[in-house]
Amino acid sequence: MTEVKDQLIEKMISVNRVTKVVKGGRIMGFAALTVVGDGDGSIGMGKAKSKEVPVAVQKAVKEARKSMIKVSLKSGTIHHTVTASHGATTVYLKPAQDGIGIIAGGAMRAIFEAVGVKNIISKVHGSTNPYNVVRATLNALQSVYTPAEIAAKRGKTVEEILGAK
Repeated sequence: MTEVKDQLIEKMISVNRVTKVVKGGRIMGFAALTVVGDGDGSIGMGKAKSKEVPVAVQKAVKEARKSMIKVSLKSGTIHHTVTASHGATTVYLKPAQDGIGIIAGGAMRAIFEAVGVKNIISKVHGSTNPYNVVRATLNALQSVYTPAEIAAKRGKTVEEILGAK
């Protein structure tokens, strides 16, 4: 499910039916996980619960809009290879050439489409729980540095950093 509202791309990743057991029986509810991006480097994740699916998705989208972060991209891909983890999930992201496309499944694909990545190669190791995959992918995207940031940190010029290959 993809919706575009006020130039933001909303993607629903998963909806779970959750049950609370009480004295009188079971109370059903729904938990939604969504991501929201602007297609130009901003991405946010939201999760919410409610008695009905549409309300849960609405709440999750609202939370995702509040928690948006900015990631640095380079012409439709990331700057360098990165590995990150959350819980038992480890994700591996590798920049790709033009024309490769998004090589990712499920939750990661939704994130890359929302953030504006056009070419990337990715792999999930360990748990494939959507919540952990989303968090690990966001951790990975946050830990991508531009050559300018690395050059500033090392006290060198960008040409010295890029020429050192």
